[in-house]
Amino acid sequence: MLEIVIIVVVLAILFDISNGYNDAANAIATVVSTRVLKPSQAVLLAGFMNVLGAFMTTAVAKTIGKGVVDPAAITEGVVASALLAGFIWNTAMTRLGLPVSASHALIGGLVGAAVSHGGFLILNVQGLTKIFLALLLSPVFGIVFGYAFMYLILGFCRNLSTAAVNKYFGKLQIISASCMAFSHGSNDAQKVMGIITLSLVSGGFLHSLEVPFWVILSCALAMGFGTAFGGWKVIKTIGVNMLKLEPIHGFAAETSAAVIIMGASHLGLPVSTTHVVSTAIMGVGATKRLTAVRWGIGKKIVNAWLLTLPACAIFAWITHKVVALII
Repeated sequence: MLEIVIIVVVLAILFDISNGYNDAANAIATVVSTRVLKPSQAVLLAGFMNVLGAFMTTAVAKTIGKGVVDPAAITEGVVASALLAGFIWNTAMTRLGLPVSASHALIGGLVGAAVSHGGFLILNVQGLTKIFLALLLSPVFGIVFGYAFMYLILGFCRNLSTAAVNKYFGKLQIISASCMAFSHGSNDAQKVMGIITLSLVSGGFLHSLEVPFWVILSCALAMGFGTAFGGWKVIKTIGVNMLKLEPIHGFAAETSAAVIIMGASHLGLPVSTTHVVSTAIMGVGATKRLTAVRWGIGKKIVNAWLLTLPACAIFAWITHKVVALII
C-alpha cells in the first residue's frame, strides 16, 4: 500500500509540473507579449508568486478531495489512473501550443477512473454539480469582467496620450501579472493537494481531509517549477496570436482574471485559470472592436477545452482497467 501511495504522490507532482508548464501562459503571456518584462524575468516572477499563492488557503483542495467521490469508496489505483490521464493530456496539449484546463483534465480523469472502479453511483452528484457550475460560469465572468473593466479604464484614460498610457500601465502590469500568478497558485496548485490528500485518506494514512504541510509545500514547488519552464507555444497562442496586446490591455485582462480566481479560491471553488484569463483577454479585445480578437484561435482553444474533460475521463477509465489487473 505504501509503495502505491508513493507512486500516486510522484504522479501528482508530475501532473502539477505539467499544469504549471501549460498554465505558465496564464500568468505571463500578456506581460511578455507587451514587452513589459523579458521572458526570463516573467517566468521567475510567475514561479515565485505561484509558490506563494499555493499557501493562501486549502479550501479548493478540500472541495476536490470530497466533492467528486467519497474517499472511502476508491483506491489508490483510481487516483493514479486519473493523474496519469491528466498528465499525458496536459503534456500533449502543451506541445501542440493549446492552453487547456488542468481542472477539466484532473476532474475528468477522476470521474472516469472512479466510474471504472465502482460505477456511476460512486460519484458525489451534489459536489460535482457545484464544481461543474464553477467551471462553466467562470469563463462567462472572465469575458464580462474583462470587457467591463477595460471599458472603465478607457473612460479614465481618454485624455491621456498613448505614450503616457503605455508608460503608466507598463508599470502597473508588473503588479497585475504578479497578482495573476499568485491567484493561479491559490487555485490550481490546490487541486493536486486535494488529490494527494484524497489518496492518503483512502489508503488509511490520514483520517480527515486536512492537507498536510508537506503536501502543500510539494505542490507549491512543483507548480512553481513547471511555470518556470513554461510552454512557450501556449504563451504565444494566448499572448500574441489571439489579440494584439498593449500594456493597458494586459493590465485589464490580468487584473480581471486575478480577481475572479482569488474570489473562487476563497470560496473553495475550483475554476479553470486558463478559461478565465483567455476569456478575459477576449473581453478586453472586444472593447476595441469584435474583429480585433482572432476568433479562429479562440475557437481552437474552446475545442480543446470541450474535449479535455471527456477525453481524460475515457482515458482514465481505460487506464484504471489496466491498473486494476496489475495491482
